[in-house]
Amino acid sequence: MHAAEAMSNADRTEAERAWHALSAEDAAAALNADPAKGLSAAEAAARLTRYGENRLAETKPRPLWLKLLDQFRSYLVIVLLGAAVLAWAIGDLKDAVVILVVVMLNAALGFYQEHRAERTLAALKDMLAPQARVRRDGHVQELEAAALVPGDLVLLEAGDRVPADGRLLAAHSLEVDEAALTGESHAVGKWPETLPDADLPLGDRLNLLFMNTIVTRGRAELLVTATGMQTEMGRLAGMIAATPETRTPLQRQLDVLGKRLAAIAGGFVVIIFALSLARSTPLLDAAMTAVALAVAAIPEGLPAVVTVTLAIGMWRMARNRAILKRLAAVETLGSTTVICSDKTGTLTLNQMTARAGWYAGRSFGISGEGYEPDGAIERDADGPALRPYLLPMALCTESRVRDGKLVGDPTEGALYVLAQKGGLDPAAEQDHAPRIAEIPFDSAHKFMATFHPLQDRVVMYVKGAPDVLLGRSRCWLGADGQDAPLEEPTRRALDEANQGFADQALRVLAVASRSIPAADFDPAGDLWRWAEDWTFVGLAGLMDPPRPEAAAAIERCRNAGIQVKMITGDHRVTAAAVARELGLDGDVVGGDELETMPAAELTRRIDAIAVFARVAPKHKVAIVNALKADGHVAAMTGDGVNDAPALKAADIGVAMGITGTAVTREAATLVLTDDNFATIVRAVEEGRVIYDNIVKFVRFQLSTNIGAILTVLAATLLALPTPFTPIQLLWINIIMDGPPAMTLGVEPARPGLMGEAPREPGAQILSGGRLLRLLLFGTVMMAGTLGVFLYGLAVADAAYAVTLAFTTFVLFQFFNVFNARAEHGTAFNANFLRNGKLWLALLMVVLLQVAVVHWPPAQAVFGTTGLSATHWLLAAAVAASVLAVEEVRKLLLWLWRRTRG
Repeated sequence: MHAAEAMSNADRTEAERAWHALSAEDAAAALNADPAKGLSAAEAAARLTRYGENRLAETKPRPLWLKLLDQFRSYLVIVLLGAAVLAWAIGDLKDAVVILVVVMLNAALGFYQEHRAERTLAALKDMLAPQARVRRDGHVQELEAAALVPGDLVLLEAGDRVPADGRLLAAHSLEVDEAALTGESHAVGKWPETLPDADLPLGDRLNLLFMNTIVTRGRAELLVTATGMQTEMGRLAGMIAATPETRTPLQRQLDVLGKRLAAIAGGFVVIIFALSLARSTPLLDAAMTAVALAVAAIPEGLPAVVTVTLAIGMWRMARNRAILKRLAAVETLGSTTVICSDKTGTLTLNQMTARAGWYAGRSFGISGEGYEPDGAIERDADGPALRPYLLPMALCTESRVRDGKLVGDPTEGALYVLAQKGGLDPAAEQDHAPRIAEIPFDSAHKFMATFHPLQDRVVMYVKGAPDVLLGRSRCWLGADGQDAPLEEPTRRALDEANQGFADQALRVLAVASRSIPAADFDPAGDLWRWAEDWTFVGLAGLMDPPRPEAAAAIERCRNAGIQVKMITGDHRVTAAAVARELGLDGDVVGGDELETMPAAELTRRIDAIAVFARVAPKHKVAIVNALKADGHVAAMTGDGVNDAPALKAADIGVAMGITGTAVTREAATLVLTDDNFATIVRAVEEGRVIYDNIVKFVRFQLSTNIGAILTVLAATLLALPTPFTPIQLLWINIIMDGPPAMTLGVEPARPGLMGEAPREPGAQILSGGRLLRLLLFGTVMMAGTLGVFLYGLAVADAAYAVTLAFTTFVLFQFFNVFNARAEHGTAFNANFLRNGKLWLALLMVVLLQVAVVHWPPAQAVFGTTGLSATHWLLAAAVAASVLAVEEVRKLLLWLWRRTRG
C-alpha cells in the first residue's frame, strides 16, 4: 500500500506541520523520537504499517490487453478493417488476408515498441533505489530508504541523496543541492536553528531537508518528518495526475486522413456501381467491381509503414541518447515550434568552472570547461608565479576531482580544477602539507580556513566571500610576491574587479593566507585568534558554463523557425548572462512578475520572452498553457520533480536521464540519457524526417491507388475491356505497397529540412494542393496505361495488351517513387543516390515483374504473356512520363515564381 493510501487525516496534518518553526527538541518530542537512540525496531515496524512505505506513488500500469487494444483505435485502422470485411464479403480473400495481416503487424509493432520503451525507463528508475544510514535501537544501520518512517534518525554526509523530508537536529558545514526541487543551481547552506516565521517559502526553510535533494558538503543528523507522498516531492508528484494525456499531431492527422480516404472510397463505390448498372452489368458483378476498387483505394500498407517508420526513428533516437516512451510521439517532435529548456545541466554543463581571476593587481581569463583540467590561465608571460594564488584552492577544500568526476561541492571542485590548470597537483600538495586544523565553512561567517605545517611555520589558507576576506585582511600579495599594505586605492581596485565579475554573472570567491610561527600555534586551541590580519591573495569568478554545443543547437533551432526559451530557478542576472552567451535574445521575466501577470497578458507576450527566471512549478505550467493558447507545439525540458507537472502538460515533455528524478521521467514523453540540449534538437530533426517520410509514402501510395482507379474507371466509361485482372491489381498492391514504399520510411533528411519553419499545427497530410498533384500523377498513369493498352490491342491479342498495360503501370511506380521523394524541388537532388535500400527494392521490383511476365509458372497465375524487348522499352518510356511531367511542372512553377520576384 502506498503511503498516500495508508495515512490517516491525522497523519496528514502531522506531515503538513510547520516543522521549521519548531525547535529540534520540540520536533523530536512531537514525533516521540529519541535523538540519541532513534526508534526501536518494533516502533519502526508499527509506523511502517501506519504510514506505508517511503515511495512515490506510481500510476497503476495499464493492462497489456488494453495497450494492445489501443493500437486499433485509429480511424484509419477502422477503415482498413472495414475494407477487409468488404473484400471478404465479395470473395476477395487474398486482399482481406493481406489487409488483416498488415493491421495486425501494425498493432504488434506499436505494442512492442511502446512496451520496450517502458521497460527501458523502468530499468533507469531501478537505478535510483537509495539506501539510508539510520540510528535505531542506539545502533547505526543501513537499510532501504523505502523502510524509513517519520521519527527515524538519518545520518547524512557529502554525496548522499536525502531519502525523506526532515528537520535538522545537527549540521556541520552542511550544504545541499536542491535543484531537483527548486531549480536553484547553487548548493544551499543549511543549519538546525529554529526559524520563527511559519509561512516561509520552501526555499527559505533552511533547517529542513527534502527528499531527493543531494548533500554536497558537510554532515547532518536528520529527523524524518514525512515520507512517501507526504513529502514535498510527493505533493508535486500528485499534481501530475490532474494533467490529461494529449493526442499527437500525427495521430490526429491520420484520423483525418482515414476519414478522407473513406469518403473517397465511398465516392468511387457509388460512381462505379452506378456506371456499371447503367451499362446493364448484372447487379452482383457491379457490386463486386465497385467494392473491389474501393478496397484498392485504401492504402493498407500505411499503418505498417507509419509504425515501422516511427519504430526506426525511435531506434535511431535511442542510439543518439534519446529514449521515447510513446511511439507516436516521435513525430510530434517534428512539429515542435517552441522548446522550453531548463538551464542547469541542459543548456549548461552543471559543472562549476572558473572563468576569470584577479591576482597581483591583474585580471585574467581562464579557458576550459567543467571538471576536466584542460584549459589554461590566460595571463601575461611576465606575470608573477601563480603558486601563492593557487595553493589556497588546492589545500582549503573538502572536495576532490578524479578523472573529471567531482566528489563534494561544485564550487570547491571548480577551484580544485583551477589549481590543476595552473600546474599544481592538489593531491600531492595535500600530502606534502597535510591539514592539522580547520575552521569549517559556515553561512554565518562566510569563509573556511585550514591550517598546514610548513617547516617552522603553520600556514593558514582561507577562502570565502570577498567582502568578508577584505574586511579581515590588513595587506595584499603584490606582484613582487611580497605583502603590501591594503590601502584605499587597492581596496577600490579589488571592489571594481569583484563588481566586474559579478556583472558578468560570475560567482566570486576570494582567497587569503596567513603565516603563523609554529611555536605559537595549538591545533586544539582557539583557532579564531588567527581569523584576522590576513594577506589578501586574489579573486576567482565562477559560473556553470553553457555547453559548447548548446549555442550551435540554438542557432539551428532559430534557422528551423523554432523558438528556444530558458526556464530556470536561478536569479535573473545569472540567467540573463548565460542567455547572452547562448545567443538567446528577448525579454527576461522573473517569477515575481509571473505571479501577478494575467494569463491573457502572458499569452500576448510569450513570443517576446526568452528567459524566465526564479520560477515556481505553477509558473512552468502557466508558461506551457500560454504557449498552447498562442498556437504553439511546445516541448518542455526538466529534471526535478518541480518540472514534472509542466512536462506532462507540454506536447512533448523531455526529462533528463542522468539528473532527472523518477517522477520526472514518469511524466515525460522523451528521456535524454545525456541531459544535453543538442540531443533535443537532433530529436526534433529526426521527428521532421519521420513526418516527411510518412508524407512521401502517402503521396506515393495514393498516387498508385488513384492511378489504378482512374484507369479502371476510364476504361469503364470508354466501354473498353478492363486493362488489369484482379490478381494483377493485387500484385500491384503487394509489390508497390511493399519494399519500395517501405524504403521511403528510411529516407535520409532532404536538403534544407531544418531550414524550414515548423509545419502549421492544423496542416493535413492529404491537403487540397497535394491531392491535386496526386490526381495529376494518376491522370498521367491512366493516360499512359490506356494508351499502351489500346496499342497492344491494335498490334496483338487481348492477353498481350493486358500484359503490356500491366507492365507499364508497374513501371510507372518505378519512376513515380522519385516524385514522392521530392515534393517541391527536383528529384535529382543530393539524396538521389543515397537511399541504397530504395534502389535495391526497385531492382527487385523490376526483376519480379520480368519473372511475372516471362516465367511460365507465373504466367499461368497472373495471366501474362512474354513481351518483346521493344515493348519493354516502350513501357519504360511511357512510364517515365510521370517523372518528366512532374519535373516540367516544377520547372515552370519555379520560372513563374522567379518572374514575379
